[in-house]
Amino acid sequence: MPMNVILLERVPKLGQMGDVVKVKPGFARNYLLPQKKALRATKDNITYFESQRKTLEAQNLERRKDAEAVAARMADLKVTLVRQASEALQLYGSVTSRDIAEAAAASGVRIERSQVELDKPIKSLGAHKIKVHLHPEVMVEITALVARSPDEADFLAKGGTLVAETERAAMEAAEAAQRAAEQAAALFEAKPAEEAAAAPQEGEQAEDAQK
Repeated sequence: MPMNVILLERVPKLGQMGDVVKVKPGFARNYLLPQKKALRATKDNITYFESQRKTLEAQNLERRKDAEAVAARMADLKVTLVRQASEALQLYGSVTSRDIAEAAAASGVRIERSQVELDKPIKSLGAHKIKVHLHPEVMVEITALVARSPDEADFLAKGGTLVAETERAAMEAAEAAQRAAEQAAALFEAKPAEEAAAAPQEGEQAEDAQK
């Protein structure tokens, strides 16, 4: 049976501060209540919230300002994660939200793994855009450079794209085939031109013979 709770802050896809919403009991007990994001919507709690609304709104505004300042410092942040991978660019393992939070800390930016929005672990090399929620109303996007070496990460940071060995071989084969076709076409065009140039000479020889 759904549980009614009153939100103490904005919760994405759920509601704004002060909203009374229905949620699953497990979600409330395991996340909203222990994280102090909501209270059970009892008469006493609703009365308490109304008496504290201005204070809670002021605190929320202060936290939002702090988050916005951090977001400004994190603009264009790129974090590097060096991992082993196959020739097909698939990782031998995966990169999780914890890994990204630790990589950010290594870059001098402290974030919690719970702030990193990652629907599923990263399992391939490349430059991955990651959303970080610094506050219910403040989100910033960073880039996770997952590479086999720091040099490869620098290549990705400059806008480079990694190509799997199988794709590289196919591309090289296609380029070689195209070059061969172009050379064959050029040779085919050259032969008629040579023959056309030689034709008047043969005619001249015939006239000389008649004289």
